[in-house]
Amino acid sequence: MLERFDLDGKAIVVTGGGRGLGRGMAHALAEAGARVMLAARTQAQLDSTADEIRSRGGTVATCRTDVTDSKQVDALVAACVREYGRIDVLFANAGGGGGPGPEVDFWEYPDDAFDQMLATNLKSTFYSCRAAAKAMVAQGGGGVLVTTASGTALRGNRNFAYPTAKGGVISLTKSIATMLAGHGIRANCIVPGYVSQTDPKDDQEREQRAQRGTFIPVQRLGEWWELGPLAVFLASDASSYITGETYIIDGGGLAGGLGPIKFRPQHEW
Repeated sequence: MLERFDLDGKAIVVTGGGRGLGRGMAHALAEAGARVMLAARTQAQLDSTADEIRSRGGTVATCRTDVTDSKQVDALVAACVREYGRIDVLFANAGGGGGPGPEVDFWEYPDDAFDQMLATNLKSTFYSCRAAAKAMVAQGGGGVLVTTASGTALRGNRNFAYPTAKGGVISLTKSIATMLAGHGIRANCIVPGYVSQTDPKDDQEREQRAQRGTFIPVQRLGEWWELGPLAVFLASDASSYITGETYIIDGGGLAGGLGPIKFRPQHEW
């Protein structure tokens, strides 16, 4: 059974691989035997993660990439093929929030902020999957595409642009799965909940995270490395009959409604 999780020799691209969840997934993929190509905008972060992976005996290369630029994404996939001879798996993980935030009224939300959110999260995922799929088909078909959305995409949210883009990622992944199944390419989506991107820097931050954890049924935030096993599963033959699916990894946050477990509404009559 464990042999089905083996990624030995597989060439895997991870966008947003310099930090946070991408870093955690890259570590796990390399430990499972994959040859990893890390992509991000910040070279220093790429170098740091790559050094960590190499120190543990993993195989890794880096390619500085702005995933909002389709030509750079095409060059990233070409770099993977040049480095490893092929591409077997893509993790379209890069994305981010930001923007004016919920304090701006909906009718005042600026065009450029909305466009940027779509470019960073939805268009970048499209560019990445398109480039990887083209290369996979050219090398004879077969492969895996894994996207990253957000639990906010499955709820209403005042900071609407981010969940709107991430909701599009979920829909895009389902469509990709149906379009590419005939080429032996699978596509699935990871939906993280509240996950710590780094280890806490001090006791105060550790306590703040503990307080945030009270809003989640398991009573803690997720850790960046906990996405690794799910990433290995979706990249491996262990998930060979799974495509077009959405995997929520959030400690029960959506199931519990993201409210404090001991919360009880107070009413004055």
